[in-house]
Amino acid sequence: MELVAEGQHFVIVKENELPAMMKELEKYFPHSLKFHQTIQTYLNDRVWQFQFYRAKTWPEDPVCLHFAGCTYTPDNRTNESVGIFCPPDRLERMELIKDEDILFDWHSPIYMNFTHVGIMHKMEEIFREKVKGKLDGHIYGDIYVHECPAELDLALEPLAADEVIMKPLCIDDVKDIHDLYPARDIECLELFEKLVRQLPGFGVFTNLDNELAAWSLQSYYGGMFSMQTKPKFRRKGYGIQVAQSLTKLVIQRGYTPFVVIRPENDASRGLYMKLGFRKAFEAVRGTFVPFAEEDQPPVKGVDGVENGTLTEEIPLEKQCGLNGAGTNGTASEKEQVEC
Repeated sequence: MELVAEGQHFVIVKENELPAMMKELEKYFPHSLKFHQTIQTYLNDRVWQFQFYRAKTWPEDPVCLHFAGCTYTPDNRTNESVGIFCPPDRLERMELIKDEDILFDWHSPIYMNFTHVGIMHKMEEIFREKVKGKLDGHIYGDIYVHECPAELDLALEPLAADEVIMKPLCIDDVKDIHDLYPARDIECLELFEKLVRQLPGFGVFTNLDNELAAWSLQSYYGGMFSMQTKPKFRRKGYGIQVAQSLTKLVIQRGYTPFVVIRPENDASRGLYMKLGFRKAFEAVRGTFVPFAEEDQPPVKGVDGVENGTLTEEIPLEKQCGLNGAGTNGTASEKEQVEC
């Protein structure tokens, strides 16, 4: 399915209209932050060719979409990956999506990256009503937003100058970055090449052989894309040094830093809370998959979600990413931060 200018209830947003759309989205911070900064990064850096849609009754109905996503999807179709924003206290307005048979192919998989649990719960209700299916391979992540962007004062132990050096990432570092990234099955190498070329990132490198020990990179949605530390370099303070440096730079570039942290990831949560990040809301990512006609069991709601609120933690062994993405043995769960 190719992108079209107008759907049943949504219309494509022209580029000169995007700044006004961002202004309207600011009314719904922090819930709209990811969508808002995806537009901001698109306008500033052109990392990826997104197409943004708004409800035809915007701003009375503050529901908006964006295609195409940067992630691998089951069939690699243009409209298979979608971002959705709707204020959590107005989820009834997502009824507009239920009737959107032009922009959505309801009989094919639909992938959504980390999205507010209330939106995902409502989307699952819509999907079940349109076709029999389920939310598959879902992973929970908490959105942590930096609470005082005007300042970032934290005394840290300096890096051991005789052992390592911190410097900006470059294109030669992309393979190492991608190899360590825990969800590399759904994020292509090309995306990381574009990010490193066009957005800021820092790495800690050994002086001896220039090996990448830890890194962090701004994402196409303006937040902190990922912070990773190779296992043999952990507990040396490299991660928090890199994260602090990038947080400062993201603020200087006019963005509000935020990260997605798995609920079970105590190490990353502690690190970012030291830097001034606080939990804003819970999110889920996953793929809406139609059942085949011969395989249509009853479908329950999103595990652990009731009225848009996470009510129970999903055991780690039951969590998995799209097509098996997620934990892949390259890094400890407690050291992983991903968006």
